[in-house]
Amino acid sequence: MRLTLALTLVLALLAPGALAQGPGVEPVEPFKVGTFDIHGVPHVGLVLRDSYIIDLEIARYAIEAIPGYPHVPMPEDMLELIGRWDYGLKYRFYEIVNHVVNNDLLTGPGQADYVYEVGELRTRPPIMYPGKILNAAVNFYSHVSEGATPEERAAEQRRRREERGVPYLFLKPSRGAVIGSGDPIVIPYGRDRTDWEVELGAVIGRTARYVSAEDAQDYVFGYMVSIDVSDRGGRPPGGNATRSDWFVGKGHDTFAPQGPWIAPKEFYGDPMANLRQTLSVGGQTLQDARAGDMIHSLWELIEYASSINTLYPGDVINNGTSGGTAAGARDTRGETDRYLKPGEVVEASIDGIGTLRLPVVAGDEPSGLTGAQLPPVRTYRD
Repeated sequence: MRLTLALTLVLALLAPGALAQGPGVEPVEPFKVGTFDIHGVPHVGLVLRDSYIIDLEIARYAIEAIPGYPHVPMPEDMLELIGRWDYGLKYRFYEIVNHVVNNDLLTGPGQADYVYEVGELRTRPPIMYPGKILNAAVNFYSHVSEGATPEERAAEQRRRREERGVPYLFLKPSRGAVIGSGDPIVIPYGRDRTDWEVELGAVIGRTARYVSAEDAQDYVFGYMVSIDVSDRGGRPPGGNATRSDWFVGKGHDTFAPQGPWIAPKEFYGDPMANLRQTLSVGGQTLQDARAGDMIHSLWELIEYASSINTLYPGDVINNGTSGGTAAGARDTRGETDRYLKPGEVVEASIDGIGTLRLPVVAGDEPSGLTGAQLPPVRTYRD
């Protein structure tokens, strides 16, 4: 460690422009931020080229050994990182990136011992864990009445274009539901209608209440890939007369994959101009959509959400999904049983952000319950 710090100090002092600091500094290349297990403990890390992870805690020692660089403590977790981002923290990240890249410490024989390849570390969910997750329901025209006949779908899509109304948002659980890239999606015992929905996750960066859609982008920290895994089995008949149950449909453990990291907004651009979100199962592309298919813009979703409940740094708003879900497979692909199966692999990607890869596994059969639990779908549906 001491040898590495000494070498990086010498190189930094020789590098042109090495002492550009503070608000005047710009990064020599874009980066992302995520959470990774380093020595078995979750740490926030800085991601370069989607291939290399910088351990921020150790990297700061290297840069602070250079005269003129003040001490800046690194965040304990992603929530702290987001909260401190606009209060000087991002400039220290810029300095670390420039230091590593300009001094050839990222790759090759001079690679610093605080730089890891992505495959060396376990990728965790970027935020452990969001205060709240808000998902937009049926916010892409191609997802409207997806399981209906072509004529019914066309009629309903026309109606939605003429009568957009306000967005529909629902809460999705955070801890328990949120998993990271590489973690398994667990199909609960007996729940055999598990669906996929790739979505863009907008991470809130500033406290927001009654924020106009025109100003909403100013309240975003960055973007990540999300999957709204859904249980289409519904609830059994009897008892409460309400048949719709969003907690059943959206709330199971592992049903909110997020990541693989967050692209700060300054490196991603305007999602309403450049968004492309895709999803494949077993190598077969099933969803492929762009922002032009959205019914309500991401900025309208933020305005609507903040008119109901205050948004805080680290909260997540997902933009909704497009056509191509398992529920619509009968009509769109002529398939009658295309829900997720154990052994499959789901890959969800957003251009400019990254790809979530998750294996699908079967949940264990529970025992010792009294009968008040959610039963298998086969006990009440054909």
